[in-house]
Amino acid sequence: MSIRIGILGYGNLGRGVEAAIKQNDDMELVAVFTRRDPSTLKIATAGVPVRSQAELEAGCDDIDVLVICGGSATDLPVMTPKFAGKYNVIDSFDTHANIPTHFANVDKAAKDGGKIAIISAGWDPGMFSLNRVYADAVLPNGQAYTFWGKGVSQGHSDAIRRIKGVIDARQYTIPVEKALDAVRSGSNPALTTREKHTRECFVVVEDGADKAAIENEIKTMPNYFADYDTTVHFISAEEMKRDHSGLPHGGSVIYSGITSEGTTQVIEYSLKLDSNPEFTGSVLAACARAAYRMNTEGMKGAKTLLDIAPAYLSKRSADELRAHFL
Repeated sequence: MSIRIGILGYGNLGRGVEAAIKQNDDMELVAVFTRRDPSTLKIATAGVPVRSQAELEAGCDDIDVLVICGGSATDLPVMTPKFAGKYNVIDSFDTHANIPTHFANVDKAAKDGGKIAIISAGWDPGMFSLNRVYADAVLPNGQAYTFWGKGVSQGHSDAIRRIKGVIDARQYTIPVEKALDAVRSGSNPALTTREKHTRECFVVVEDGADKAAIENEIKTMPNYFADYDTTVHFISAEEMKRDHSGLPHGGSVIYSGITSEGTTQVIEYSLKLDSNPEFTGSVLAACARAAYRMNTEGMKGAKTLLDIAPAYLSKRSADELRAHFL
């Protein structure tokens, strides 16, 4: 039996989840749900209907897991708790400072509804979070460093697009090479947020928009740009399409610790992604499998990747995992 997946939202991430489902033969896409007029939306999977979000609110019994592909700034804090009481849900909420509050809100809704809700899935938070925890467990006397990029941050780009007067935006996160070299040396440098990364923004605005005000709003935005050296470039829609249509990303988690006096151990996990949304969508699809299995076993409430045994994420049997992956 295939796991029946619904996707809510059909932007870059929704299309990434759709692509991931095609790679997994134990899943099927049942429907894409949208706040738009369903008749205006064409998706890539033939024969799969586009349905109104209103149907989800009324209740759909043909969905095992709902993957919610909204933005962290305003969508997911509302959508995930709203639907977690009706469906097993997955989201990619990535505002790190607000994860505890989001988790508590979703946990209550999911427990009340007897469902599983996996939040903050993706690669950071998500895969990088796992590597930070593993390294800290193995090397308790050490320090974790996380570097992102160079690449396009979907969440930060979305936050800029929500500013009044902005038509489109891409935000690149760029590691500071000097900081990377210092960490890889095992010297455990003390680095501020500003010393580790810079942020570069390319923004298309409406005619007559106040560029100075928009630039100031970007640079002072808490949780996104206020703690970084940020450069803002205003460009045309044509330049955006020509030069910034791709969505690459990546980064590294580097952990440096000691096991005895004078013995340094450095752990590094890195990603180089041609498509941030397709990779994130692939993580969300694996989490959908885990959510379905966990709820089938009677589990409920909010979870993160830190709470999920790796075997729940894999389509392979326990025997196969032990024989070929252990």
